This record gives sequence, C-alpha cells and structure tokens, in this order.
Amino acid sequence: MKAKRQSLPGTYTRKLLKAIREFDLVRPGDKVLIGFSGGKDSAFLVYALSIFQKQGLIPFELGALTIDLGFSPPLEVGALADYCEDLGVKFYIHRTEISRYAFGENNPEGPCARCSFLRRGALNRFANEHGYNIIALAHHHDDAVETFLMNIIFSGKIKTFLPRTEQERSKTTVIRPLVYFRETEIKKCIELIGFTPVSSSCPIDGRTKRAETKELINKLTSYDNRVFWNIASAMREGRPIELWPPELSPEEIKRRNLQK
Repeated sequence: MKAKRQSLPGTYTRKLLKAIREFDLVRPGDKVLIGFSGGKDSAFLVYALSIFQKQGLIPFELGALTIDLGFSPPLEVGALADYCEDLGVKFYIHRTEISRYAFGENNPEGPCARCSFLRRGALNRFANEHGYNIIALAHHHDDAVETFLMNIIFSGKIKTFLPRTEQERSKTTVIRPLVYFRETEIKKCIELIGFTPVSSSCPIDGRTKRAETKELINKLTSYDNRVFWNIASAMREGRPIELWPPELSPEEIKRRNLQK
C-alpha cells in the first residue's frame, strides 16, 4: 500500500509545526518511534512525521512499531510494512498475547485499561531495546477533549493527557504531535494519501467509555456548536477555576467542631 502523495497541505503543516514548536516535541538527534496500529490516526502520524523529517528542519531518526495484540486471526502487516517503506520509515512488528491478558479473568478494571497498560509497557520496552528515546502517539484534539470529559465523568478527575510527557521510570518521552488536529481533518487527509486503514480486531471496538463520551460530545455540540471548544478551553492551565475545598475526614470535622 503506497501513499499517493508526498506532501502535506499548508494548513496541516502549520498545525504540526505549531505543536512541535510550542511543546518542544522533537529535538535534534532524537530517535522517534511511532506507535503504528494501522488505523487512520497512526497512519497519518507516520505520514506527517516522515514529511517533517524530509524537510530537514530538525535532524532526527524515525521508526514505526506495530504491536500485534494477539487476536485471531493474526494481524496482517504486509500493507503496513509497504506503506512505511514507501515513506522511508523503518518498520517493526512485535507479536504479543496482550489480548489474552486484557480479556482474562480477575480484571476489575476491564479490558481497555489493562490493554492500554500492557501496550504502553510493550512500546516502552521495545523503544529501550532498540535505542529510541521518543515514543510518538497519534492522539488528536478530539481525543484530548474526550479524555478530559471522561476523567471528569468516570473518574472524578480534572485531567487529560499532555502533548509531551517525560517518563522517568522507562527513560522515554511520549509525544503527541497531532494535538492540534481535529479527527475530521485526519480523515480527509488519509483519503488524499490513499491509505486504507486496518480494521480493529478488538471485540468491543465502538462499545467503550470513549465511544460513549464521543457520542455525548457530538450530541451536545449538535445543540450548541460552542460545546466542543468550551471543553477544549477548560483543559488549558490559566483558565478560571473555582472548586470546593478538599473533603474532610470524620476526624477532621470532629476536631473542627470542637474548636468552635
């Protein structure tokens, strides 16, 4: 599977450069390993970073890793390898049994959380073993907004992922160069490139908390098109915040009442 074109539209280039410069995502001499699932988002990331590398603004090395989660039948990677070869990106495949552990028994967190944890571990180990100091993930702006709202609704936390995250334990850094791209923009560019995304083999694909959150945001935005951007604005530090004080324990409440 070969890419039809070898350039990015000007608006796309500007968004990629903005993220890289604003968040200091790629530095001279970095060895960047892309998590390449074969889906539209990671395929676009491989394409975009390969174009950026060829522009020579920052000298860095680039590779792409596909992690086979172990679903049956095994993941066919011939088209993915051809796509990377056409773009001049070194391709790796790592076969695992992550699916067996994610969907196994005694897993109160559910398969998504465990699968994500195990995939991150596999990516980090592979990066360390092959000399890559940077792991690039294909999360886009919609993903960030969805994660922010998911944490509020399902975890009671006000947080989302960061464009750049230093991981002290694994000695790798995770970057997300697509944080300024909307999902619709990625879909349009993938059609121009001519890449056919690989279908997910996960049995619960489309039936996750993320899918529910995406549907909720779309529904609210259909009533008021400011909803998405209001949530996105709330993710930024420096926005007005007015929260309740921390919850007191029964002992602290008792001591406070005795002091009155």
